[in-house]
Amino acid sequence: MDQKSFFRLIFLIVTAGFIISFTSTNFPHAPTRLLDCTDSSSSPLCASRNFLFNKQQPRPIPKHDPKPNTKNHDHVSDTPNHPLDPLTVSEINKIRSILSSHALFTSGTPHALHTVVLEEPEKNLVRHWEKGNPLPPRKASVIARVGADTHVLTVDISTGRVDSENSPVRVSGYPMMTIEEMNDITVVPFSNADFNRTIISRGVNLTDVICFPISCGWFGNKEENARVIKSQCFMTQGTPNFYMRPIEGLTILIDLDTKQVIEITDTGRAIPIPGSTNTDYRFQKLATTDKTRPLNPISIEQPRGPSFVIEDNHLVKWANWEFHLKPDPRAGVVISRVRVHDPDTHETRDVMYKGFVSELFVPYMDPSDAWYFKTYMDAGEYGFGLQAMPLVPLNDCPRNAAYMDGVFAAADGTPFVRENMVCIFESYAGDIGWRHSESPITGIPIREVRPKVTLVVRMAASVGNYDYIIDYEFQTDGLIKAKVGLSGILMVKGTTYQNKNQVEKDKDGNEEELHGTLLSENVIGVIHDHYVTFYLDLDVDGPDNSFVKVNLKRQETEPGESPRKSYLKAVRNIAKTEKDGQIKLSLYDPSEFHVINSGKTTRVGNPTGYKVVPRTTAASLLDHDDPPQKRGAFTNNQIWVTPYNKSEQWAGGLFTYQSHGDDTLAVWSDRDRDIENKDIVVWYTLGFHHIPCQEDFPIMPTVSSSFDLKPVNFFERNPILSAAPNFEHDLPVCGVQSVSA
Repeated sequence: MDQKSFFRLIFLIVTAGFIISFTSTNFPHAPTRLLDCTDSSSSPLCASRNFLFNKQQPRPIPKHDPKPNTKNHDHVSDTPNHPLDPLTVSEINKIRSILSSHALFTSGTPHALHTVVLEEPEKNLVRHWEKGNPLPPRKASVIARVGADTHVLTVDISTGRVDSENSPVRVSGYPMMTIEEMNDITVVPFSNADFNRTIISRGVNLTDVICFPISCGWFGNKEENARVIKSQCFMTQGTPNFYMRPIEGLTILIDLDTKQVIEITDTGRAIPIPGSTNTDYRFQKLATTDKTRPLNPISIEQPRGPSFVIEDNHLVKWANWEFHLKPDPRAGVVISRVRVHDPDTHETRDVMYKGFVSELFVPYMDPSDAWYFKTYMDAGEYGFGLQAMPLVPLNDCPRNAAYMDGVFAAADGTPFVRENMVCIFESYAGDIGWRHSESPITGIPIREVRPKVTLVVRMAASVGNYDYIIDYEFQTDGLIKAKVGLSGILMVKGTTYQNKNQVEKDKDGNEEELHGTLLSENVIGVIHDHYVTFYLDLDVDGPDNSFVKVNLKRQETEPGESPRKSYLKAVRNIAKTEKDGQIKLSLYDPSEFHVINSGKTTRVGNPTGYKVVPRTTAASLLDHDDPPQKRGAFTNNQIWVTPYNKSEQWAGGLFTYQSHGDDTLAVWSDRDRDIENKDIVVWYTLGFHHIPCQEDFPIMPTVSSSFDLKPVNFFERNPILSAAPNFEHDLPVCGVQSVSA
């Protein structure tokens, strides 16, 4: 070996050492494990380096801790108490043991478990189960990769039987990635000499670079017949907000199975890496010259304690509501068996069998080589629940919150805990439940007001740079609000421009297409969309329901009929088949969307029902033949209605990663099945168009939207008529606060 080669080898060894040292020191680690990781052979997750997923060490709660609801337990002694309870630690360990002796996993072929979740019992069994009855047989649904094949297995936990019928599967697409795979991809580029050279040629130290995995969608070509991922890199020097310092135009294509670099594309050598100035978003005290008046802390106090209870770890009861709640590695949070107490009949009535986030579609609007593939499916590719970060007491959730952990399985089948993944709390924002004050002219001295207190179930997922806050809010009047908040950090593009006046114009004075907004020197925030599709298996007073579109139509009056020329009338159309239930929202086609039970009516004859009430939303403008939109075709309508089918839960298909769009909600709905007086599922897509602005830099204030599920002729009258008002003696006075200037 000549001297030059010898020094090159020494340089690479030292560089690799720096990378490993920096990664292990500065990047958070893998999720909390329940098993002892002193033996690194127990699981690859024990030795993994992970900057996307925080490790939360168990923390003993001291006796004086003011946050008793944030306590953790080891979950080892947990047992299922309800047919829908998630898999316990002991069950996951047993599943791992059963599979370890199965022929698929004893051949020596590389394998990984991508999904290990409860195989829910048949719906009728769950609906008729009552507390005290034996649980239906506990089974697990397992999606595994063995070599190049994907297998779907059902494991009977009590008998040890493994059903592998129809395995391996022969469909387009792959399972969602495992945490371990995402960990591994972060270091793969550094094993490639060409990658290292291109970084060094920019005058950047390898130890100042971080790379992370980006799902690549499906466009044929290199994505055909291979499970691949792309990686892009950022400079960490000078800021924790490395997202604002992209190494633009550098894209590494990697084989997900072999962890080998396939191709490196570098089109951004002439684009500078943006600076770190003003990118830090961590807390800093206001400067003495800042005239902003600081906010005093605010808290909701409940001197008599919370009004809700969580029975058997997962059954929530509050006011007139009860429902089952469980964390899920793909959906995030699943709310099931939602029932409400009727104050007139004293019955507890069915409202919704199951509701959750089915998919999130996030296409970016830049067709260039380094951006065209950024069309994420955050649930089916990354696992929305796997990205759920521990909630921060007093900030993510108020003091009066209770917390719930998620127990999931790693790629080798061992369980781990995502602590404080969900919080539940009562909320009062000064809103009014109902009120009426009688005018003095009537002589009737009435001033009746009721405060609106609600129950909130919350989770937050940090999918790389973006943070999603999902709230399910229950009101005492029977309304359920689903709310999505967007925060976190923009995915930005490096540019040579430092000011808008540098942007080139053509002869007609039109500016060059930036595909976004110049946010700071050398930083463009790229235009993109967010679509969050909810699965809503409504069972209004039972499973046999119908979907009714109630149109508001203008009716012209007959000559001489009235001084009015026109008025509005409601026209009800019951959807007979799935195509009747495909709805595009329009201001100029005002409608209500009811789910009714025609077999149960009110005292005066109206069918009982709930309605979907859309709020601000957005519709996809992409060409339906554009490959990302084929995969995200479930966003072609805002509302879909399908007959219940246990296998149809994921709007982007069971295997979303690199799918071709041939197993989506849009494909199922095109079968045009009957949906009248059937067990039906309503799908609602809440959308956002995001044109970034400078206020989104360096971190975004939360923007949110929502939709409601509201009772319509479900109750005989106002169900909170008997709600009590607040009285002064009910509420403690914690201290006198001055409000003077």
